[in-house]
Amino acid sequence: MAASELYTKFARVWIPDPEEVWKSAELLKDYKPGDKVLQLRLEGGKDLEYRLDPNTKELPHLRNPDILVGENDLTALSYLHEPAVLHNLRVRFIDSKLIYTYCGIVLVAINPYEQLPIYGEDIINAYSGQNMGDMDPHIFAVAEEAYKQMARDERNQSIIVSGESGAGKTVSAKYAMRYFATVSGSASEANVEEKVLASNPIMESIGNAKTTRNDNSSRFGKYIEIGFDKRYRIIGANMRTYLLEKSRVVFQAEEERNYHIFYQLCASAKLPEFKMLRLGNADYFLYTKQGGSPVIDGIDDAKEMVHTRQACTLLGINESYQMGIFRILAGILHLGNVGFTSRDSDSCSIAPKHEPLIIFCDLMGVEYEEMCHWLCHRKLATATETYIKPIPKFQATNARDALAKHIYAKLFNWIVDHVNQALHSAVKQHSFIGVLDIYGFETFEINSFEQFCINYANEKLQQQFNMHVFKLEQEEYMKEQIPWTLIDFYDNQPCINLIEAKLGILDLLDEECKMPKGSDDTWAQKLYNTHLNKCALFEKPRLSNKAFIIQHFADKVEYQCEGFLEKNKDTVFEEQIKVLKSSKFKMLPELFQDDEKALSPSSATPSGRTPLSRTPIKPIKVRPGQTTKEHKKTVGHQFRNSLHLLMETLNATTPHYVRCIKPNDFKFPFTFDEKRAVQQLRACGVLETIRISAAGFPSRWTYQEFFSRYRVLMKQKDVLSDRKQTCKNVLEKLILDNDKYQFGKNKIFFRAGQVAYLEKIRADKLRAACIRIQKTIRGWLLRKKYLRMRKAAITVQRYVRGYQARCYAKFLRRTNAATIIQKYWRMYVVQKKYRLKRAATIILQSYLRGYMARNRYRKILREHKAIIIQKQVRGWLARLRYKRCLKAIVYLQCCFRRMMAKRELKKLKIEARSVERYKKLHIGMENKIMQLQRKVDEQNKEYKCLLEKLTTLEGVYASETEKLRSDLGRLQLSEEEAKIATSRVLSLQDEIAKLRKDLERTQSEKKTIEEWADKYKKETEQLVSNLKEENTLLKKEKETLNHLISEQAKEITETMEKKLIEETKQLELDLNDERLRYQNLLNEFSRLEERYDDLKEEMTIMVHVPKPGHRRTDSTHSSNESEYTFSSEITETEDIPLRMEEPSEKKAPLDMSLFLKLQKRVTELEQEKQAMQDELDRKEEQVLRSKAKEEERPQIRGAELEYESLKRQELESENKKLKNELNELRKALSEKGAPEVTAPGAPAYRVLMEQLTSVSEELDVRKEEVLILRSQLVSQKEAIQPKNTMTDSTILLEDVQKMKDKGEIAQAYIGLKETNRPFPMDCHELNEDEELWLVYEGLKQANRLLESQLQSQKKSHENETEALRGEIQSLKEENNRQQQLLAQNLQLPPEARIEASLQHEITRLTNENLDLMEQLEKQDKTVRKLKKQLKVFAKKIGELEVGQMENISPGQIIDEPIRPVNIPRKEKDFQGMLEYKKDDEQKLVKNLILDLKPRGVAVNLIPGLPAYILFMCVRHADYLNDDQKVRSLLTSTINSIKKVLKKRGDDFETVSFWLSNTCRFLHCLKQYSGEEGFMKHNTPRQNEHCLTNFDLAEYRQVLSDLAIQIYQQLVRVLENILQPMIVSGMLEHETIQGVSGVKPTGLRKRTSSIADEGTYTLDSILRQLNSFHSVMCQHGMDPELIKQVVKQMFYIVGAITLNNLLLRKDMCSWSKGMQIRYNVSQLEEWLRDKNLMNSGAKETLEPLIQAAQLLQVKKKTDEDAEAICSMCNALTTAQIVKVLNLYTPVNEFEERVSVSFIRTIQMRLRDRKDSPQLLMDAKHIFPVTFPFNPSSLALETIQIPTSLGLGFIARV
Repeated sequence: MAASELYTKFARVWIPDPEEVWKSAELLKDYKPGDKVLQLRLEGGKDLEYRLDPNTKELPHLRNPDILVGENDLTALSYLHEPAVLHNLRVRFIDSKLIYTYCGIVLVAINPYEQLPIYGEDIINAYSGQNMGDMDPHIFAVAEEAYKQMARDERNQSIIVSGESGAGKTVSAKYAMRYFATVSGSASEANVEEKVLASNPIMESIGNAKTTRNDNSSRFGKYIEIGFDKRYRIIGANMRTYLLEKSRVVFQAEEERNYHIFYQLCASAKLPEFKMLRLGNADYFLYTKQGGSPVIDGIDDAKEMVHTRQACTLLGINESYQMGIFRILAGILHLGNVGFTSRDSDSCSIAPKHEPLIIFCDLMGVEYEEMCHWLCHRKLATATETYIKPIPKFQATNARDALAKHIYAKLFNWIVDHVNQALHSAVKQHSFIGVLDIYGFETFEINSFEQFCINYANEKLQQQFNMHVFKLEQEEYMKEQIPWTLIDFYDNQPCINLIEAKLGILDLLDEECKMPKGSDDTWAQKLYNTHLNKCALFEKPRLSNKAFIIQHFADKVEYQCEGFLEKNKDTVFEEQIKVLKSSKFKMLPELFQDDEKALSPSSATPSGRTPLSRTPIKPIKVRPGQTTKEHKKTVGHQFRNSLHLLMETLNATTPHYVRCIKPNDFKFPFTFDEKRAVQQLRACGVLETIRISAAGFPSRWTYQEFFSRYRVLMKQKDVLSDRKQTCKNVLEKLILDNDKYQFGKNKIFFRAGQVAYLEKIRADKLRAACIRIQKTIRGWLLRKKYLRMRKAAITVQRYVRGYQARCYAKFLRRTNAATIIQKYWRMYVVQKKYRLKRAATIILQSYLRGYMARNRYRKILREHKAIIIQKQVRGWLARLRYKRCLKAIVYLQCCFRRMMAKRELKKLKIEARSVERYKKLHIGMENKIMQLQRKVDEQNKEYKCLLEKLTTLEGVYASETEKLRSDLGRLQLSEEEAKIATSRVLSLQDEIAKLRKDLERTQSEKKTIEEWADKYKKETEQLVSNLKEENTLLKKEKETLNHLISEQAKEITETMEKKLIEETKQLELDLNDERLRYQNLLNEFSRLEERYDDLKEEMTIMVHVPKPGHRRTDSTHSSNESEYTFSSEITETEDIPLRMEEPSEKKAPLDMSLFLKLQKRVTELEQEKQAMQDELDRKEEQVLRSKAKEEERPQIRGAELEYESLKRQELESENKKLKNELNELRKALSEKGAPEVTAPGAPAYRVLMEQLTSVSEELDVRKEEVLILRSQLVSQKEAIQPKNTMTDSTILLEDVQKMKDKGEIAQAYIGLKETNRPFPMDCHELNEDEELWLVYEGLKQANRLLESQLQSQKKSHENETEALRGEIQSLKEENNRQQQLLAQNLQLPPEARIEASLQHEITRLTNENLDLMEQLEKQDKTVRKLKKQLKVFAKKIGELEVGQMENISPGQIIDEPIRPVNIPRKEKDFQGMLEYKKDDEQKLVKNLILDLKPRGVAVNLIPGLPAYILFMCVRHADYLNDDQKVRSLLTSTINSIKKVLKKRGDDFETVSFWLSNTCRFLHCLKQYSGEEGFMKHNTPRQNEHCLTNFDLAEYRQVLSDLAIQIYQQLVRVLENILQPMIVSGMLEHETIQGVSGVKPTGLRKRTSSIADEGTYTLDSILRQLNSFHSVMCQHGMDPELIKQVVKQMFYIVGAITLNNLLLRKDMCSWSKGMQIRYNVSQLEEWLRDKNLMNSGAKETLEPLIQAAQLLQVKKKTDEDAEAICSMCNALTTAQIVKVLNLYTPVNEFEERVSVSFIRTIQMRLRDRKDSPQLLMDAKHIFPVTFPFNPSSLALETIQIPTSLGLGFIARV
């Protein structure tokens, strides 16, 4: 197809633009051949007429389809030209933030001018082992390619990094070296890779400086060769440097700096060790202040100085040499401040005692006078004489600067030499990778000798690059068997000849330097005469006679001739050098030793060093007269030689190219200047690579990729089984011109533009198919919509008509209702008016009648009141007159009666004086007395109410005599009393008057008080109402406050709970982190241990060089090596020195302090975690727990008593059985009473003997059961009373002491042992019951002992119940106290409340922790005491047993044979122990561990059999109380397992088998340890098998550590097996066929460094997972451990898949997201099938699931951004942004993610606090735990198969 056919309407093209270099436009009409103008429309909407060049008639470049824009490899573009390359780089750099892009074999790196998180160790691990084309472009991919090609092809490699200053060359080279150091590691313990990396800070400080283009510009070129051994591990390195910019030492342009080291020294001048250097601010020295920019933003020179010194120390430059370097550097700075004063035009001088020169001489150790003299003079030597001539000031200044440059150059060379010495390795180098960090093509306004050399080096490198690209293209064509046609490419050999050939520029320059009066002008004239008009590449400027122009491959450069000769000569006065060589400072003469040596041209470098070589170069003998000649060798000549040597090295290696691009000149991050980028692309050869590729067949597809991509263009009949033939048939139909493509062996080659044409046909067909699908679907949708609308219309009509009918009926009803309503309403209105009038009339009448009635009533009332007033007044007047009259009458009567009484008194006095009268009176006295008495009685009745005291006179009447005698006196008294009563009446009347007055006053006061009370009542009521209102308000406020307080309390409670939960989670995370660190330490320890063993073996091999022939070693060698020497009670510290002196074949014993510290640390953390967990739970469940304790305690106690009663019943049943047997024996003896029956040889005698023997054995068993039962009761008691351990232990000690005093233990033991005594020979003693009844008595003693134990246990239970009650009470008090504290806290402000609660909680937890620690210490003391007492009891029982055995006489033993009788007896049970001899230990370990094949054991034997066998052997050693045997067996077991895993550590079955057995062995040690916590699930028989003598807790920790190491090794084996499958199965393989399409691939896919392997699928991964799971199940691995392994496997799958997804742009598409979702669902289905959904494995896949969802969701609107942010909570912000940036449409119908959408996502996620790390740590291993899993298998039932070869051990 002709190219012009592609220029159709809407086709997009590139047109040149002066500002943007290239602009995109769209054709408005089709192009026809012959058209001179193209109608275009720019992207901004502006129309344009583009005129074609009439001479060339070249059409503008076509633009690639959008689907190809942003490709990883520029060669994947269909149209390969400058605008396509520029646009692709811009899109990747600006839109996707991707700085790396492949261009064929070149990696293009654009400097982002900001730190990117793409260089971490996780990224290195992700690229390690990957194919270069499989991952996104990266400097690590290039480094990995070089490393793999070195290992695969056995050929040295080179990485050539070039670019402008500021493009990032040094950083790229640094990252490449860092990759090699990380991936390969070092072959020795010297950490060579760290030294290689440490060389960077040193070289940057002395060779880098700030320029206008770069803050850290390398001012020299360097080539670092990193050496590798045969195992491709770093063993050393060597550095070569090129063309140091010495002129920068004495001169810096504006805004530039000198080398960093000078500013680092000035910044550190205040350090004590630098005071002798007498430095100051950088502005003080001439050599550091010329640029005017002494500070770099963001750089601390003092800190950089620290890093430099650390790097020097690491590379072996000691402190004295460092101080020497700093002295020389400081001397250079002070030398720059030396000033000269002119004497005349031909001479100058230095001021006397010039301080800068004095300091310089002191630092350099030279004489002041000599240096001062030779700075101002020079020596001229002729053939006959020598002259000393003064020099003018300007020459002296130049000489000073030359000396400074020379010193710095020598110091630079010296440092490089020492760095090379530090990096040199004594091991033979097998291969190397060279990293060339060299300056790129440079052109400035003024270009001098440095730019000339730099561009000369770039010409040589470009030539090598062109040849290499050409060679690769030729190899590719020949490999695919395609006809090779010569491609024309730019050859810059003429330019190189112009520079380096005979009579070239360098040759003429050297010749001019040899001339006595040579100058730059004469040299320029020679150049013009030699090359002008003779060489097309050489030109002369029009306006200058001191410059020349060279046409380089990149651009024309004008060089100024001024300074060329001086820089080429590099002249320095020899007298000054001699002065420095005579220095007392020892280091200074070392710098100038090279001046005295002759260097050969082949070995010389610009810095005077020899390059890296396979063989050492012998020193060349120099003739005396040759020194000066070689010393004067020019810089150009040296540089040319070193450049030739470099090119020879590069040509002998496989090169890899990195081209660094500077995107802008202002160092703005992610800013792309098209002009500057195009200049650099042209200069670095990227466009030349594109041109060479485009000249042939740039687009290359495999047949399968072509078929997958363009299957849509084929018909069903075109598809054949042969993919190659199918592709040929289709292409012949699609592309008619056969020259546009070629069929290779494995690929199809297309010319430029053909892939775009195929893509256009494919897109057109897909678009037509889409239109057809849309047409059909739209028709179906419209028909469906029409039917739905028709149905809806009918329904609407039905409902509308019904609605109308209902509305009409409703209208009729409403009309009728309205008529009725009107009728009733009118009636109502009239009726209402009538009623209103009637009511008004009645009201008027009622008011009028009421008014008249009230008037009448008022009149009657006034008349009535007037009558009453008249009545009262008239009555009062009448009473007043009556009282006056009565008072006057009474007064008159009184006066009259007084007068009559006086008269009568006188008469009586007279009569009384006469006796006769007295006698007369005495005669009638009785009558008178009677009369008087009546009168008195009457008076008494009258005055009784007034005088109550008169009642006392009634007693007087008792005696008449008394009455008679006292009658007169009483009469007188009565008279007096009458008078008194009268007076009292008067006084009472006065008082009544007073009281009336008081009453009136009181009434008036009462009225006032009532008025005041009414007023006060009203005020009070008002106040009460106000108070009530305030009260209601206060109640409301109180309610609101209570509500707020409750809400605040709830919030505080919730926050506290959240905090507690978070703290708990944090504690768990800390525990997991600590456990992970501990397990990492174990992993590192095991790695170092293996490294130690390897080194030991290597040392052994090196020391003992084997003779020719094969020597066989024993397979059991070092099987008894001991790593761990443990003892539960004794630590053998004396053996350590002895063991350290053992031969090298045996391992030295390892110091266990590390293990013990780690064990202690883990134990403390677990205890702290448990304590914190308990304290957190205690606050929430305090009351419930106390109640639960009260309810459960009787149940526990009842269960224990029931168990004890069952045990006692069992013993009683056994006693009854023995009684029955004894009765049967008695009956047998009574029936057969003949003497012969009881004879010693009689059958009955034999029966008795056998029966007694069986009884003895049975009693032994019962005795052990009694002791075990006793231990169980004690342990149960301890378990029930965990908090009263001290009390229980005291009770137990008292109980034991009590039994000891009573002698119960001794009696029971004697009673049981008496039955073991043989029968005496006297047959008559058999009939005595005492001997046989001893059995019964012994059992009775045992029963009594058990009963006493039960009673004591019962008492202890009661005491415990009381203690628990007290504890409940204390808990209640604590609860009340907590409530009070809570109430107090609620009254505080929230901040103080939280602080107080936290302070209280901390105090409480601290106190409880201290209490628990005290209890723990007390428990430890009690345990130790009990152990000691048990040992004492064991010794006493042993002594008693010996005493009993001594009481038996030897003559009582019967040796005569006895004929057996068929009486059944119980066989002796096995105790679950295995006995072996000490000498057989190695054989046991060898057969059971070293030579055991896991496959046979797993299939044919019970799981964990080796662990059971080993534990049964340990049990027997424990039974024998053999400490040495236990230690030896356990140590040999651990060492043998390690040896097996070291030997077969890459076999999954072996590692899984020994992980399972190690865990089972650990569980057995726990299960049978005798600790209560591990015995809960044991059977009584299993509890009998517990260890009795040794506490193997320390060995349990060692086994746990070993299990952790085996688990980590298992994970590594899993990872190694799964890793090759994961990417292919989870990402690359199309599980759902036809969903994803293959995009065009670039050159990198063709140059994969690994040959094609069998592709893995998801089924491969599932099959491997099934294999792992079945093997672990066969080996009997714990289910919880299997879950952890599965979780780790799924994490590895998810992490590797996600990491590759984040690093592969071609995988980030919608269809790939669907594939990943499907694959993850298959993995979840596998988890369901295996019942492992609760293992946590699914959660590890959550980041991968969310990444797949992110690929599939919509990515346009803000709602989509919000949904993405809420959905992707398991992904970090960096990962989300990375996926969005990498999202690439596979088809044109998909849309890219816009930059604004990505920024929206970043804005929404800016507050999220997550890790900035991009990749997941695929090497992360979750901390493993080994939950206790007791075995139900009885040890005594285990049978040892003969196949194990363990016939030397016996069951016990």
